[in-house]
Amino acid sequence: MRSTHITWQKGGITREQREQLLGQKSFCLWFTGLSGSGKSTLAATVEKELYKRGRLAYILDGDNIRHGLNGDLGFSEAERRENIRRVAELTRLFTDAGLIVLTAFISPFRAERQMARKSLEPGRFIEIYVRCPLEICEQRDVKGLYKKARSREIPDFTGISSPYEAPENPELVIDSGQLTESEAGDIIIQYLKDKGYLQE
Repeated sequence: MRSTHITWQKGGITREQREQLLGQKSFCLWFTGLSGSGKSTLAATVEKELYKRGRLAYILDGDNIRHGLNGDLGFSEAERRENIRRVAELTRLFTDAGLIVLTAFISPFRAERQMARKSLEPGRFIEIYVRCPLEICEQRDVKGLYKKARSREIPDFTGISSPYEAPENPELVIDSGQLTESEAGDIIIQYLKDKGYLQE
């Protein structure tokens, strides 16, 4: 049931003031791709590089969020949508706080990723498609999730029994099956420099 009779309560400090305090522009790097494609690893690599440059960033990781905030959600299509809706709202709040947010979620459906994009002001959502062949993702699967999905122990598993809708016009495509973590991280940092997100 939706909340009613509510009004957004404005604080006394603007996002621009918080950005000035932190010395950075807030934005979101939204990493999407199959399980095992390297989203979380790449997000951690970029976070470290941002830290070296004096930027305050925070990772929202799919598994970590499901340990707490979204611990009540399963993996049905409807619950996956709700998972991303909540993450998009959290991302909006974090960017309003002046932070750089790195989200690492399979986020398999285009409509949900578009919803997340629309929740932020234009230019603050950077979709990064971490592209990787399914066979390589399965080879990297230290958790054994793909094996369980193929034996039908895990239903609705993206790439096996549930679809993944690849981005049609992402800001960046990272071929993680061909690039090292360092190479991929350098590409993203260079993109941020070229587009004016990082001014050094």
